[in-house]
Amino acid sequence: MSKKLGITQKSAWLLDHKIREAMKSGKYIFSGIVECDETYIGGKKRNKHWDKKFLEGRGSVGKIPVFGMVERNGKVKSVVVNDTGKSTLQGIIRKNVKSGTTICTDEWRSYIGLNKDYTHLTVKHKEWQFKSGIASTNSIESVWAIRKRGYHGIYHYMSPKHLQRYADEFDFRHNDGNVKYQTMNRIDSLTAGCWERCLTWKRLVACA
Repeated sequence: MSKKLGITQKSAWLLDHKIREAMKSGKYIFSGIVECDETYIGGKKRNKHWDKKFLEGRGSVGKIPVFGMVERNGKVKSVVVNDTGKSTLQGIIRKNVKSGTTICTDEWRSYIGLNKDYTHLTVKHKEWQFKSGIASTNSIESVWAIRKRGYHGIYHYMSPKHLQRYADEFDFRHNDGNVKYQTMNRIDSLTAGCWERCLTWKRLVACA
């Protein structure tokens, strides 16, 4: 971008994040059948230096948790979280999903209790169950798969400080990238997100 526009790398980096800021989704209440899941964003263990590879452990160690919700054949919303505890995940769900909605999750214990306000269906991944009737998390798993391919194949690294903006970018691509959206419709949607969202250099580089 810096070469194409004839600007410095620093200016191009700021412009990139200004665009991502405009991609941030507005208020939307999910309904119908909603799949919820959590994932962890970070580099692959095999690419780490040998000391980190063995000292940091396995699995989600050193990675950043992200929680996501997707309407079956509809919109997606991703939120970078500090933890995947019950109060965190269910707090986000209750804020963004209409009461009485059918929610599909895996058997992670943080989802226990959702049946008080929702029709809660689960699939047991530990038992190699990936679909049970209408219950599945295949749609949100597909969202994560695309997200991680973007991480490893395009960006290679996403700073924890700016990860939410990258999440907003991928959400926008999903929500406004449907074949029924023409290019100008996407541009209209993006420019609409610019209003009252001013990302300054000072705020971009400020300590989190």
